[in-house]
Amino acid sequence: MPNLPALEAFAADLLARLEPAARQELARRIARNLRASQQKRIAAQLNPDGSGFAPRKPQLRQKKGGLRRQMFAKLRTAKHLKAKGTADAAVVSFTTEVSRIARVHQFGLRDTVNRKTGLETDYPERQLLGISEADEALIRDLAVEYLAGRS
Repeated sequence: MPNLPALEAFAADLLARLEPAARQELARRIARNLRASQQKRIAAQLNPDGSGFAPRKPQLRQKKGGLRRQMFAKLRTAKHLKAKGTADAAVVSFTTEVSRIARVHQFGLRDTVNRKTGLETDYPERQLLGISEADEALIRDLAVEYLAGRS
């Protein structure tokens, strides 16, 4: 697609000409759709590049045949994963209550496993939020669709 940079520059110029309220409405649409795609990707346990999340570490006292809940089941709900659109940006982020947990997994940091014992472990990097190629195409399609509807 050799004309893609020219198309993006043209769309950026059109977006700059929109009123702030219209840009905010478009940003809200983009943020909502991005949140939905991030939720689906986290549910599928995939990084933005398409690779899978690092598996959980085996537990010492894990019962054989025990069912385990899927990783990040509550983190990906709309209660904790917020979408916000302003005239300048579309933002998908975690709430402050769960941001520490998300940050530890996003960057593969060291964190306490249990507050009572103070046991710490290194968590592998699992990119919870990120823009994939499909997300870029989604953003582009939403912007073009919005601009086509306004003319």
